[in-house]
Amino acid sequence: MNPQVPGFLFPFISFSTFATLAALLFGLNRSLTAANWPTRDRGRTVWGAAALLAFFYLVALLPSRAGFYQAASRIPTIQFGVLFPIFAGILLFFLSRPLRRVIEIVPQQWIVGIQLYRALGVIFLILYAIGRLPGVFALPAGAGDVLVGLLAPVVATAQTRQWRHANALLRAWNILGLTDLAVALTTGFLTSPSPLQRFAFDAPNVLISRYPLVMVPVFLVPLAILLHLASLQKLHKTETAPGIRQPIAIS
Repeated sequence: MNPQVPGFLFPFISFSTFATLAALLFGLNRSLTAANWPTRDRGRTVWGAAALLAFFYLVALLPSRAGFYQAASRIPTIQFGVLFPIFAGILLFFLSRPLRRVIEIVPQQWIVGIQLYRALGVIFLILYAIGRLPGVFALPAGAGDVLVGLLAPVVATAQTRQWRHANALLRAWNILGLTDLAVALTTGFLTSPSPLQRFAFDAPNVLISRYPLVMVPVFLVPLAILLHLASLQKLHKTETAPGIRQPIAIS
């Protein structure tokens, strides 16, 4: 398999990432506006969220550009880039009351709908089609991401309009999304060159650990996992305390 990085990957990954972050901040601002937050508090919160996202982006970017995650017949390092932001995000949730308050205010449909970006997993299918990724990884990861991404607006609409069984649909979608990510990460490890490799020996998964594609597992995947966990946490709180006031639905 040709390990050369296709030229279209950098603009595709960069545009997708920044568009996703912009949508996140836009949704946060709309949510706080709908909740009648004072302009000063709203501005501080949005800028604080932007700074936090920028920090995690740089933590993912710098080692990626330095080649820290590139597999070369050794113990892989990419798991550090995947797990650090997940653990940091969970820890921050438990330690930061303002963060918990913000998550409570942001409507469920925004947390779900933003994951439309998962449909960008079609890039895995494209790279498989041109012989740059092994099918054992690219087919389930790509198809799963596209499915989860396309279902996100449907699930968000169900929450907005309070369809019958909307919460059951939300739970099933979150479980599907987390399962898809678990499968993608597992097959990514098992097809990449390292002592852990078990598949795709004739065409190993070299590209996934190279910049810019490596930004998907070390930045966009942790972001998706944290969004799923936030959605499930909100759902649990709603079901265990059904009398609480729900966030204002915004469009």
